[in-house]
Amino acid sequence: MKRLTSTVCVSALTVAFATEAMATEWNVSLWGKRRAFTEHVHKLAELVEEKTDGEFTMNISYGGLSKNTENLDGISIFAFEMAQFCAGYHPDKNRAITVLELPFLGVNTLEEELAVSQAVYAHPAVANEMAQWSAQLLMPTPMPQYNLVGTGEPRDELAEFDGMRVRATGGIGRAFEAVGAVPTSMTASEVYQAMEAGVIDTASFAQHAHLSFGTINEADWWTANLNPGTVNCPVVVNMDAYDALSDAEREALDSSIPAALDHYLANYGELLARWDSVLEEKDVEKVMISEEELDKFREIAGTPTHEAWIEELSAQGLPAQELYDLVMTTLEETRASN
Repeated sequence: MKRLTSTVCVSALTVAFATEAMATEWNVSLWGKRRAFTEHVHKLAELVEEKTDGEFTMNISYGGLSKNTENLDGISIFAFEMAQFCAGYHPDKNRAITVLELPFLGVNTLEEELAVSQAVYAHPAVANEMAQWSAQLLMPTPMPQYNLVGTGEPRDELAEFDGMRVRATGGIGRAFEAVGAVPTSMTASEVYQAMEAGVIDTASFAQHAHLSFGTINEADWWTANLNPGTVNCPVVVNMDAYDALSDAEREALDSSIPAALDHYLANYGELLARWDSVLEEKDVEKVMISEEELDKFREIAGTPTHEAWIEELSAQGLPAQELYDLVMTTLEETRASN
């Protein structure tokens, strides 16, 4: 009887260890804190855990695994399985997707941003470039057009941007530079202190980031309709980690992406709907730029920047014109379908 009991115990332990060994646990590198920008990642983790009965889980870390500017590097060396990064942090490493950061592309809604991002992510040139970093694009983080918060007197004319010290990355930074501003590409977590200390006059962010990183608390005004462009910040997975998933785990992950993005869009939509009340609560003046001034900005920083990007990346061997045309046709098709 004693021997039988021992055998049963050993068998139970073996099953327990085998079950534990079969479980899949991914580490996910984000930054800042949980906010509208990261809601799709949380929803994805929730859905995957539900679909696999807890056998596939994700540990989401905010800054504990890597700096935000080094998340792609972390993916490349398999320091973690999943991460979010922004193309503007290292445009030389993800040249192809910077087409989505060009100023004045004409994208007006989150749904349009999602559509053009997914189209570009599916292009072979994009997948090939990401593969150099052992990265596979999983899903976009569609954001609205960036706008400025600033200190002092509102700047509502293009001439007033001359010499303006602005936090702006990627194509948005180039747009402001074209009209005489002085852009800096400091990371999001550094911007509040820079504004507080007077190192910069203005900061270009989407609404969630002005809230999350506190720049709205330093602001005197907000440009409601400048809309120079946005930043593209995909969620990526390490290719080896993705390939190592079982068929059931991979199905759970892939099939959860649409619902995670739907959740993201709904959640961000709520933020946009209450943005005016946020401005009122923070006593921030809402500034509307005239159409005449916006036309000047588009003329100086729109098409010339697009043409320069196409020429530069084509010279580097990328199908830049093809990627740019893909954005334009996808935008047209998305609007036609709506």
